[in-house]
Amino acid sequence: MTISCLGTVSASPPLKYDSIFSFGDSLADTGNFLLSGALAFPVIGKLPYGETYFHRATGRCSNGRLVVDFIAEAYGLPYLPPYLALAKGDEKFEHGVNFAVAGATATDAKFFYDRKIGQILWTNDSLSVQLGWFKKLKSTLCSTKEDCAKYFERSLFLVGEIGGNDYNYPFFVGGTIKQLKALVPLVIETIVAATSMLIEEGVVELIVPGNLPIGCNAVYLTLFRTPNKSAYDQNGCLKAYNAFSKYHNSQLKLALETLRQKYPHAKIIYADYYGAAKRFFHSPKHYGFSDGTLVACCGGGGPYNFNNSARCGHTGSRACLDPSTYANWDGVHLTEGAYRHIAMGLVNGPFTSPPLTFPPIYGF
Repeated sequence: MTISCLGTVSASPPLKYDSIFSFGDSLADTGNFLLSGALAFPVIGKLPYGETYFHRATGRCSNGRLVVDFIAEAYGLPYLPPYLALAKGDEKFEHGVNFAVAGATATDAKFFYDRKIGQILWTNDSLSVQLGWFKKLKSTLCSTKEDCAKYFERSLFLVGEIGGNDYNYPFFVGGTIKQLKALVPLVIETIVAATSMLIEEGVVELIVPGNLPIGCNAVYLTLFRTPNKSAYDQNGCLKAYNAFSKYHNSQLKLALETLRQKYPHAKIIYADYYGAAKRFFHSPKHYGFSDGTLVACCGGGGPYNFNNSARCGHTGSRACLDPSTYANWDGVHLTEGAYRHIAMGLVNGPFTSPPLTFPPIYGF
């Protein structure tokens, strides 16, 4: 704060991020998939999606807000408009843009088509497509190198979460952990190349999240259910699939360390989504999830309320009465309550390393 010669006290504006830019998949998409028209009648375009906070479907794959929404709230910024809404002239973007698309992969769609599993992709808007959108938009944000440096010094970039779908698609059509492990270096390389490209474009602060504990996800628990008790940890999660997430995360952390040496002027932050989420899988009731963390709130029955032929929003499914008591929303994605806890773990710590430059201004 400053004190003028008249003795009055005036508060200086808090130091904070002025804009946020987000890339990724359904963990971060705030409407691009819906606007892309990739599916004629996607269930995420109607209730119960969006029922809790927005009271309407916004294209978010949850009952309410996502991690990126809570981060925006923490810095007093508006929710990020989806890039495809700007392309239509529907939204302003002075405080950032969301390029994330539900179903997106880190590697290009061609990779999956070459392996004859391209037909199961939700979208072809992979990370490189999203970076292309950013490059197109950048020319409207700043023109000179100096301009861009000034603009980006108060901007926060979220590079993901991305990469989860690169594993989901092959796992869901019978890929083994051993086969998928061979894919990890390529996925990491793609994420690192994207991070590198953004730094080359002038970006100075980036959050790169790791993968969630997929062995605790209702879809994995349903598809890979086994009578073998030793396959599960004390929280009821599948140990082998969680170990796979940890493997991806450890490789990502190593690659980011190398990148930090290449770009010492940039702040490259690893976000430990796994650690932040593991807390509520370990102690559901402590975090308010009295109905547990493994069973989906919205689904069509089965031990984890995930039924591929009656998924949330489809005929034969229904949503629970109180999503705030569940961590899993639709078998694949988490609830607003779960995303809130992850976001808190990022902005307040300890799940970002190094920590964010600016402390949050608001709680949520």
